[in-house]
Amino acid sequence: MTASQLIGGHVLVSGGLATGGLRYAADIGAEMIQVFVTNPRGWALPAGNPAEDAKLRESGMPVYVHAAYLVNFGSPTQATLDNSVAVVRHTLRRGAEIGALGVVVHTGSAVSQPREDAMRQLREHLLPLLDEIGDDGPDLLLEPMAGQGQMLCATVQDIGPYLEALDHHPKAGICLDTCHAFSAGHDLSTPAGVTETFDALGEVAPGRLKLIHANDSKDPCGSKKDRHENIGAGHIGAQAFADIMRHPVAAGVPLCIETPGKADKHREDIETLKKLRGR
Repeated sequence: MTASQLIGGHVLVSGGLATGGLRYAADIGAEMIQVFVTNPRGWALPAGNPAEDAKLRESGMPVYVHAAYLVNFGSPTQATLDNSVAVVRHTLRRGAEIGALGVVVHTGSAVSQPREDAMRQLREHLLPLLDEIGDDGPDLLLEPMAGQGQMLCATVQDIGPYLEALDHHPKAGICLDTCHAFSAGHDLSTPAGVTETFDALGEVAPGRLKLIHANDSKDPCGSKKDRHENIGAGHIGAQAFADIMRHPVAAGVPLCIETPGKADKHREDIETLKKLRGR
């Protein structure tokens, strides 16, 4: 390996978190993986399987967890807010049990309430969860969104106020999704756009970038649409990912695909990224 980035993907699990996840990882050539530990579209809090947890911990595979999509600390609906707290707390605990390096959570939306009220909620309910994470626990990785609706954090410039609301907590990191950033208005399709975006990220959140979701985009820059495409098949283009991997802010940061398709397409996307990395 001639570059420091690990390249992997969100794995489809069948037959146990470790058994199925590691099998899929091997099939697609992943050097790191991301998994769900709950239903991504529900609020249930399933217990783990201690044998599978141990197998995943002992595998040596770098693991990240993605929290449920329904999580929204900016929601004006009390039930959503309460469930968000419960799910993220559970997901952080499960992440610790499997030895995860980070837990990814979407940065949320104000929906129908004033932005300042949503940001106060964020501080009130998410900051205590960050305080609960032990020194050896996974970082909580904030994932900016594509900018649709009343999103609380979409552009790189939005990250500063978001981190400020959380007192720049040491366990708060960033997961940058390339499709989201592109759709929010950062033109990653050009070398100048990559440099501008990652320079800005290094200024507003120095040392905070912990994971990159490497996804091409079905829609043009600034569309505010979150529709992932396979690497090189969308509006961002393959070369952008080589430019990203060469930027100093991305040094040592894993790239994780969340692209369409199943094993054959995922294997192809990972192979493309490895070639762009220089293997």
